Amino acid sequence: MALISPFLPPGAISGVPQPVLTAETFALRPWTEGDAAVVLFAHQDPTIALWHRRRIEGLDEAQNLIRRWRGQWEKESGASWAVCDDEGSVVGRAAISRINLFEGDGEVGYWTLPKARRRGAAPQAVIALRQWAFNTVGLKRLQLSHSTENEASCRIAVKTGFSFEGIKRSGLRHEDGWHDMHLHASVNVAV
Repeated sequence: MALISPFLPPGAISGVPQPVLTAETFALRPWTEGDAAVVLFAHQDPTIALWHRRRIEGLDEAQNLIRRWRGQWEKESGASWAVCDDEGSVVGRAAISRINLFEGDGEVGYWTLPKARRRGAAPQAVIALRQWAFNTVGLKRLQLSHSTENEASCRIAVKTGFSFEGIKRSGLRHEDGWHDMHLHASVNVAV
């Protein structure tokens, strides 16, 4: 017998359609299979490839990844959005992965295409995700991890109000070996 109940009940996420989220100058919308070419292009970008552990070899693989992202919504294990500019073009991805309704937490991740870098896409997307996760869903905690060598992600974490909590030694294996990871977190003080 459990001594505590789940922080959030099943259906807290998948009980409604995935929403469009608005940021200051960007919008976050659910992925469609028609976005496969952008996903393929993104995973061939050297900067994105440097900090991620997945390569996409073709459109079929990109469409399968999009289907997996959409399936995570139904399973309530993740939520992924296409970050779009004011013309509706996809310029990045923002997601909460490893959602755990029992504990009320998840992990934020993101990438941006070269044309969107230094335009505020990632920080705006992270803020929109946090507002949705805390104010709409009611999650208690979000964490954000990045390689200690990824200074741009560290700046985004700090800029968006994720407090530095420490270093996870050999926290994640990348293509070039094990990386120490910074751990940042944001806590929903309203719950």
